[in-house]
Amino acid sequence: MAVREIEPVLLNLDRLEHLAETGYYNPYTMFDWPESIEPDLPWMSESLTTLAGTPMWDELSREQQLALTRYEAINFFSLNIHGIRELMSEVVMRIHERTYANVSDFLHHFIGEENEHMWFFARFCLRYGGKLYPAQPSLKAGSVDHLSPVARELIVFARILIFEEIVDYYNAHMATDQSLPRIAREINRVHHQDESRHVAFGRMVFVNLLDQVVKRDPAEVPVVAEYLESYLQYSIATLYNPAAYRDAGIPDALALRRRALEHPARVTAHDEVLKRTRKFLSKAGVGREAIA
Repeated sequence: MAVREIEPVLLNLDRLEHLAETGYYNPYTMFDWPESIEPDLPWMSESLTTLAGTPMWDELSREQQLALTRYEAINFFSLNIHGIRELMSEVVMRIHERTYANVSDFLHHFIGEENEHMWFFARFCLRYGGKLYPAQPSLKAGSVDHLSPVARELIVFARILIFEEIVDYYNAHMATDQSLPRIAREINRVHHQDESRHVAFGRMVFVNLLDQVVKRDPAEVPVVAEYLESYLQYSIATLYNPAAYRDAGIPDALALRRRALEHPARVTAHDEVLKRTRKFLSKAGVGREAIA
């Protein structure tokens, strides 16, 4: 297996493990699930919808706007479910490898927490929305198949980190949005609480693996940077689901998606969502400026 060719990832995770153990909760009993959600409440913060700040939002009726918040919340939680399933499968494959022996205990916490997150996201979607949106086609990593094992390993953990950082931006905002139903705020709050640890861990692993790449072959860094920039753009685009537009009763869903993705207000919004991650990647040496 490729990870056997990688130096052990040695990290001090005492603080994160302590937080995981002392902050443990039972997700199956902690939430108060109402029978239904008030019909006049948005399920996602209106400022976070994919049409926010554009004329397309203003052209919608109030009924369509509320419907869009509902279906984009279902899409957002569905993306979480599919993303968690992918990252869990990657972590499970590595949890007892020599490379990750030093961090194996924390990875057990990680897997347990992510499994619980997947459960409460799915419960919300199925209980109140009656559906999950299917997983969207994944960004292919074929362009990096020629890279070293450690560079490919870096990309695996970079994808996990980017997914978690984008999700956490939305969670942190919606956790305190008083316009949302209580159950939606609570789910976002709990997930944000756990993801703060996961992001901290992910950044530490990322830096460790990137250091190995730089020492072995610095020429791989621009290729990694280019892939990560593509993955950032791909991740943002998954929020724009034409199926959610159709379910909200909005016509010409594919054309609307194209218009929305390109609108200057949305490009600015994307930059805001990605600002923290871009800053981290730039400081690490794999930001946009590192692309050859």
